[in-house]
Amino acid sequence: MCYEVVLLTAVIFLAGWAFLAIQPLLPASLARPVMQLFLLAICGAYFVYCWTRSGQTLPMKTWRIRLVTRDGGLPAVKHAALRYVYALGSIVLGGGGFWWALIDRDGQFLHDRLAGTRIVNVATADINL
Repeated sequence: MCYEVVLLTAVIFLAGWAFLAIQPLLPASLARPVMQLFLLAICGAYFVYCWTRSGQTLPMKTWRIRLVTRDGGLPAVKHAALRYVYALGSIVLGGGGFWWALIDRDGQFLHDRLAGTRIVNVATADINL
């Protein structure tokens, strides 16, 4: 996750810089919340795009893990978007969905269980891509 944060920092920086072009058009009281929602949407678009395209973000490729559906295929936009939203909820709740992996019978995160996805090791997985 640390590697993912490094990459996301660059994505957020570029998106924030682009947002500055439209910020003067917004009322001052709305600029900050709109920017925060915009950045969350950009992060979501990044993850959904990567997960539906190849099942992996760049850090996931480095660690040789892939996101797949329960049947082993690439996630559809619905699965990827749900996973992102559930993971955000997990972060807001102190990482509870991540801690869930410690007690899960398959070691999966709660947001994967809820979204119908799972993380697999690319080297050892028998997946249908």
